[in-house]
Amino acid sequence: MISVIRGNAGAGGVFLSLAADEVWARDQIVFNPQYKDMGNLFGSEYWTYLLPRRVGAENAIAITQCRLPMGVAEARRLGLVDRVLAGDELTPENLVKLAAAAASDHGFAKRLADKRRRREADESDKPLQAYRDEELRRMKLNFYGFDPSYHVARYNFIHKVPKSRTPLTIANHRLRRAAERPGHMAVPS
Repeated sequence: MISVIRGNAGAGGVFLSLAADEVWARDQIVFNPQYKDMGNLFGSEYWTYLLPRRVGAENAIAITQCRLPMGVAEARRLGLVDRVLAGDELTPENLVKLAAAAASDHGFAKRLADKRRRREADESDKPLQAYRDEELRRMKLNFYGFDPSYHVARYNFIHKVPKSRTPLTIANHRLRRAAERPGHMAVPS
């Protein structure tokens, strides 16, 4: 199975695409693969299974903790994307041709068998349902826990309320300046 990302993608779209065997993406799109700015939402697209398996544990932490968007080149370097396509390569006819070529590759049958074995081994180690249960348990805290930040972020997102200032994760020069002031303690958000 192949996921084709033709437009900008947030965390849900990025992580859902990882369920495919290959991820192809348009060359000029932006990924924002984290939930932090949505009130520290945890997410429930089986990303705790899919992401580390695809990019490694260290990159998975970097991807989910960094609040900066990334371009396709960085996404490919980190392992989120397998193939980058120019806009003119994204016609339905061309995508069908590219997918047919990938399916007729001489190693296709072996890849499917390897995938089946890996999936069975993963399932015996820790069932997918366990990943889902853990993700939903963490999200339940977002919805019903003591911290209202998710609800505020959701309201602002739905009602297109702009941020009152650039987040410190993007304007980190303010953190440095604040840290240089005597007696002032800078706290990243």
